[in-house]
Amino acid sequence: MDITTEWVRPGQYEIRVRGIVGDSLLTAFPALVAVTDGGETVLVGRLADQSALHGVLRLIESLGLELLEVRRR
Repeated sequence: MDITTEWVRPGQYEIRVRGIVGDSLLTAFPALVAVTDGGETVLVGRLADQSALHGVLRLIESLGLELLEVRRR
């Protein structure tokens, strides 16, 4: 498989942040579903490409959330 193709394909992502994110902040992530796992929030969903992923990561930073992990499935 061409690595370039891999980066532009839509992917299912799991993004883990520290703490329980409240409903009002979760509205900032309409493309993702949030579940709690212990004292963490896991945002799960399909993102169109790496640009969309970087947009979500910038939003997490701007909201002051602590990013713990990003997984592509």
